[in-house]
Amino acid sequence: MNTVMIITSMLVVAAVGIVVGFGLGIFGEKFKVEVDEKEAAVREALPGNNCGACGFAGCDAMAKAIASGQAAVNGCPVGGDGVAALIADIMGVQAEAADKKVAYVRCSGTCDATKAKYNYSGIKDCRMATVVPGAGDKACSVGCMGFGSCVQVCEFDAIHVVNGVAVVDKDACKACGKCIDACPQKLIQLVPYKQDTFVRCVNKDKGPAVKAVCSNGCIGCTLCTKQCKFDAIHMDGGVAVIDYSKCKNCGLCAAVCPVKVIQHPKAEQLREAIAKKKAADAAKKKAELEAAKAAEAAETPKTEA
Repeated sequence: MNTVMIITSMLVVAAVGIVVGFGLGIFGEKFKVEVDEKEAAVREALPGNNCGACGFAGCDAMAKAIASGQAAVNGCPVGGDGVAALIADIMGVQAEAADKKVAYVRCSGTCDATKAKYNYSGIKDCRMATVVPGAGDKACSVGCMGFGSCVQVCEFDAIHVVNGVAVVDKDACKACGKCIDACPQKLIQLVPYKQDTFVRCVNKDKGPAVKAVCSNGCIGCTLCTKQCKFDAIHMDGGVAVIDYSKCKNCGLCAAVCPVKVIQHPKAEQLREAIAKKKAADAAKKKAELEAAKAAEAAETPKTEA
């Protein structure tokens, strides 16, 4: 009796399995989701960071958009030109070189340049510090707090706090934009990789107010705007702002900046060149005046005693 029940049970289970399997096969065939081979290939080529820097909700969404023609093949800033070339080959199109961008922190308020309002001993996180009166311990309430919220979110080890201010390694940066979202002061922006000239300040207060909180801040003297020949730098309140689309990276604005808040790799050499030119022009003018006086003296008739 037990043997018959066991065999019967096994047959019933087997029959049920066959029916269920057959049913799943029919339903799977009827409701199957067609896989776009190009989309799958594009997704495989993407780096998989899911950072959202491309403007889509992760690499899956980006792959779908590229495969459907809604996004450019070079739309992934993390992958760069190498990934763009792979995707272009998959899509059978020409990949245009994208203008590489990197993050930049617009602040020069280092520990030795800014004044402290009090000793902050709370959680070392910029976003948490914003709820504290004065937004951190630095006297400049709009500058870098230096607690490294941007550092914590960077997946590429491309940003670090140096002497109280976050600094980006442009060669390691992938322009994912996570540091931009993490900065409560909105100090970080994406800039062209080839850009060499920057204003390292966002404080719009007048000069005396800026100098009272940071010795490295922009004082709004406008010398940089007068020096620029390309209409690439203007004042926004009391701070200079560069239009990167017009800037030629000549560095003259940095050379004439009295507080050296404008960054350029050759600023010091340019200052020396300008100083030498001024000295040469002054010497030339002096020599011309002396020559003119000598000529005038030679032409003046001498009177008899």
